[in-house]
Amino acid sequence: MHKRAITLEGFRRSDGLWDIEGHLQDTKDAPFDIHGDMRLPGDAVHDISVRLTIDHRMNVLDVAVSFDATAFPGTCETVGPDYRQVVGLNLFKGFVKTVKTLFRDTQGCTHVSELLMSMPTAAFQAFAGQVRYEDRVDARQVPYHLDRCHALSLESEVVRRAYPRWYRGKKPVSGDGLPGMPTSPEGRRDAG
Repeated sequence: MHKRAITLEGFRRSDGLWDIEGHLQDTKDAPFDIHGDMRLPGDAVHDISVRLTIDHRMNVLDVAVSFDATAFPGTCETVGPDYRQVVGLNLFKGFVKTVKTLFRDTQGCTHVSELLMSMPTAAFQAFAGQVRYEDRVDARQVPYHLDRCHALSLESEVVRRAYPRWYRGKKPVSGDGLPGMPTSPEGRRDAG
């Protein structure tokens, strides 16, 4: 009934900067009436693109937002210029939280904000093997990707082997329960 396609791509530019581009397209497989605006099967309900231009330190230097199709033409795209507020932010220093704050509720476009919130990890992947981590951030800073997923927990074996400087060891488990799970006086996990 509905298809949402999201694409994120990273491009190294000839001037040494990077473009991180996001594209979101929603389509329906049946005629879809949006308050009198009939969309045929395969027609885009949303066709929205965002491009961030960043430097090797993940600083946002420019942003461009494009609304090729919206649910409410003439209204949705008027918020596009407001996204200039992300210029000057750093993708690895509170970017997602700032986007959520700046463009919460009616202050932004849900779809543009969703694309922007995916861009730090897209940029990270684009840089992998292309830009040394030490050239991206302060060497004293815990690498951005650590402690953001199970495999890269600071207590994981992967971090112990690949990033020994940041390894924090296993968290102790009390009793015979799971970490953080209360146990009964007899040492069994509580059911409730």
